[in-house]
Amino acid sequence: MNVLMTSYSRLSSFAQLITLLIVFIFVLALTFYATKWMAKIQKSQFKNSNIEVIETFRLSNTKYIQIVKLGEKYVAIAVGKDTVTFLAELEESQLDLTKTVEGTNTLEFQEILKKVKDLNRKK
Repeated sequence: MNVLMTSYSRLSSFAQLITLLIVFIFVLALTFYATKWMAKIQKSQFKNSNIEVIETFRLSNTKYIQIVKLGEKYVAIAVGKDTVTFLAELEESQLDLTKTVEGTNTLEFQEILKKVKDLNRKK
């Protein structure tokens, strides 16, 4: 009788573990798809926006200077923890827009890899 109870106890524990894993995987999948759905909604809201951040320069942990395109105008603003201050209106001819791709400064992976290899060679 004791052997039968031990086997049942092990089987019950194993079933609980499997059930817990299935619930965990279900919650992870639900979270993944909910996040993708929310990102899609937010992306569609900004797709036809007249506001675009062209470049951001960090001055400190809570202070930034940003170049923002508002419609057809470019402006420089200072962004603090609780404030946004207008600095200047800029002409498009004053800006170097060749470095920016879709509003962010990006480096190609090959360029980054080359820099890392050069640093390792110098050491």
